[in-house]
Amino acid sequence: MTTFTVLADITRNVGGDAVVVESITKPGAEIHGYEPTPGDIRRVSDADLILENGLGLELWFDDFMARVDAPRVVVSEGVEVMAIQSGNYAGDANPHAWMSPLETIVYVENIAEALSELDPDNAELFDANATAYAEELRDAHDELVAAVAGLPEHQRALVTCEGAFSYLARDAGLAEAYLWPVNSDADPTPRHLADTIDLVRDNEIPAVFCESTISDDLAEQVARQSGAQYGGVLYVDSLSEPDGPVPTYLDLIRHDIDTIIAGLTDEAGQGR
Repeated sequence: MTTFTVLADITRNVGGDAVVVESITKPGAEIHGYEPTPGDIRRVSDADLILENGLGLELWFDDFMARVDAPRVVVSEGVEVMAIQSGNYAGDANPHAWMSPLETIVYVENIAEALSELDPDNAELFDANATAYAEELRDAHDELVAAVAGLPEHQRALVTCEGAFSYLARDAGLAEAYLWPVNSDADPTPRHLADTIDLVRDNEIPAVFCESTISDDLAEQVARQSGAQYGGVLYVDSLSEPDGPVPTYLDLIRHDIDTIIAGLTDEAGQGR
């Protein structure tokens, strides 16, 4: 079992046919303040292993695990952690490390090790799958960097609702601003909202974005009052259903890259 759908897909790529993987949360769920159900506890009770992100992402998970007897592994162990820069959690670890394809390789290595300890007979399979998947992640990173490099320098800024893109922005060379650091902090102060509007207007940032698991009302307000456009929905904490736009983690990263670049191009900004 994994705590959320993104981890489930990454784990399936490592485990292949040797492991049955399920996510505790469903597609579309907001992970930070998730409220587990009795059904979740029943489903997890027979798990051989539970994988969590850690870094303070799953605020509900320790209480949940007090009612579950299963081993748990933190898959973000060893990433180059970035700190949250503002809000109630300033100085704490930013938990969204999987938004960097390169940091996700650390996740993959940790997952392969955890699965190999669980099922030593398939350790070579897990290692081979992890190696192949890591190459796909490096390719996704290269696509991200190349896409941002095609933008004019003054348009290389990412403004979102949640500060969930710090790792992606760091990798891509994007400046970053957000309305709140994590969704459990949702609703910025009036001062911070006004400052964000001024930032977007003064720097002529073409577009602002919001995440799929929360309301985009405030992002729309920032766009409207700054003269920018609303650039669309980005995915972070959850995959979509299989027939949706981001059924896999790699689909999520590529969707976000395409949406960000489309929003920040000159053509997209002509409506200012």
